[in-house]
Amino acid sequence: MQVVLLAAVAAAGTFVPVSGGPIPYQLAVSGAPPIFGVLLAAVLAAASVTCVLLLPRTPWPTIVAGLVSWLLISAWVPLCVSSYLAARTIREQRRLIGCFAVASAAVLLPTAIGLAFGRAGLALVDMLAALGGVGLFVALPFVLGLWNRSRHDVLDGLRERSTQLEREQAARAEQARMQERARIARDMHDVVAHRVSLMVLHAGALEVNAADPGTAATAELIRTTGREALAQLRDSIGVLKSATSDTHLGPQPTLVDLDGLLDRSREAGIPVHRHDEGTPQPLPTLVEQAAYRVVQEALTNVHKHAGTARTDVELRYVDSVLEVDVINEAPRAPVEPLPGSGMGLVGLRERVELLDGSFAAEPRADGGFAVSARFPLEERA
Repeated sequence: MQVVLLAAVAAAGTFVPVSGGPIPYQLAVSGAPPIFGVLLAAVLAAASVTCVLLLPRTPWPTIVAGLVSWLLISAWVPLCVSSYLAARTIREQRRLIGCFAVASAAVLLPTAIGLAFGRAGLALVDMLAALGGVGLFVALPFVLGLWNRSRHDVLDGLRERSTQLEREQAARAEQARMQERARIARDMHDVVAHRVSLMVLHAGALEVNAADPGTAATAELIRTTGREALAQLRDSIGVLKSATSDTHLGPQPTLVDLDGLLDRSREAGIPVHRHDEGTPQPLPTLVEQAAYRVVQEALTNVHKHAGTARTDVELRYVDSVLEVDVINEAPRAPVEPLPGSGMGLVGLRERVELLDGSFAAEPRADGGFAVSARFPLEERA
């Protein structure tokens, strides 16, 4: 649509010359029928339309057509289009300067020809008019073309950067999910391997001490099946170890280690206060590890974004639900954010939801921040 509109403007502009046309045109049509000038303008209009329609491929025909239209009939509209397109599309600096110089010379050429034909009495007026034409028909469109090109370059750069940031954000989120799933799988391996190992040991003891041959055979089957399950678990965790470089099989922290975590935050200058409500009860190991991770990540965000703001860590055992809340007040002074991936909360949400829990992290009305997790215990106890 823009190309069609530009073609219409260029075609109409060939019928709007400046001051009746340059000296060569006036000499060419002197004594000729008036239709000659109209036909010449029509031919140039058709040529301009054809050249403009080629713009998606190359701008050079349109640039040349604008210069020719100016030299023949002083059609200023095609010249303006030519100057604008040259500045808008040509990237090489030498060609850009060359186009500007050629267009400026084309505007000054009629005056030079007029002086050559002896119009010395109008030399000063013609020169001022020619210089004004250079500024109006060449320089102004040229500057607009450069500005439009720079604007489009900036917008294209911003779009590309936005697209790249979206891809990086999606990649970081997926990486955080994969790492958290790997940690959860590792934790499940630790728990399940421990329970299966106990089962194998008890089955072995039962096999040795059983007086009934049937019971001994059943115990042997249980022991053999358990050993096979342990071997499969080791294979699975081996795959996870090779896929994640930070995976290790050390014991994972639970709520028993929570006080040590809070003490380290206090040593860093954060006034952390722990509040326990309800009657503590034995929790599944995976739930304890996930609850510890929630507090750990929340305190990490306090370090990064809230400085030494007061922080409350609340653990509540309510109706077979473990509620974990970490709430920090607004920063007391401006805090320079520490670098981080910003994906920790994404991993936490993944971990909590895989345990059938709910997770929320949002700013508070007083300027602080709250991280909350709810773990159902009834079906897992």
